[in-house]
Amino acid sequence: MRLSRRNLLLSPVAAALVPAVARADEPFHISPYEEDKVEYKFRKRIVDFKTDEAPGTIVVDMKRRFLFLVQPGGKAIRYGIGVGSSATRWSGTATVARMAKWPKWTPTEEMMSKHEHYDQWKDGMPGGLDNPLGARALYLLNEGGKDNQYRIHGTPAPYTIGQATTSGCFRMLNTAVIDLYNRVKVGTKVVVLPYKSGAFF
Repeated sequence: MRLSRRNLLLSPVAAALVPAVARADEPFHISPYEEDKVEYKFRKRIVDFKTDEAPGTIVVDMKRRFLFLVQPGGKAIRYGIGVGSSATRWSGTATVARMAKWPKWTPTEEMMSKHEHYDQWKDGMPGGLDNPLGARALYLLNEGGKDNQYRIHGTPAPYTIGQATTSGCFRMLNTAVIDLYNRVKVGTKVVVLPYKSGAFF
């Protein structure tokens, strides 16, 4: 079949590349040049992806610093992420239990014990451009319904994408986490691969 421009625009692959958000609708300004601050490989793209997980599943590859949203036909949308340091890495299965736009951030007791200036936010920091959770947050429940306070979220620090600096959460560009937020729902399965293995693609 001849691949016309119309067929290309209507294809599932092309549809997955179309941003699922209009930044003009956001209450805070998000730079359209945010992706320029990360390595090219960490920018959103469609990739071949071998997995037994169903379309719609989120698969996290900590070793390579990628998050995949599984698509039909052996494909996935791949996003670059920041991951936990060696002391905070984890693997296993989780579920998206809650989703929030421009969420409030409340530091944990452990965070406040390490950073005294966090005390000012003990009752929570309102959503905004300086909020560590960024534009969106997906709140995860680990196996057994346990809340280990792990999140998939945005960041005010795009240069940290591709690094291992978090407390176990998975950090994305604000533009990327908004796109992911609009493609998933509460109940979405999240598979975090063991650090030593990584994904096959």
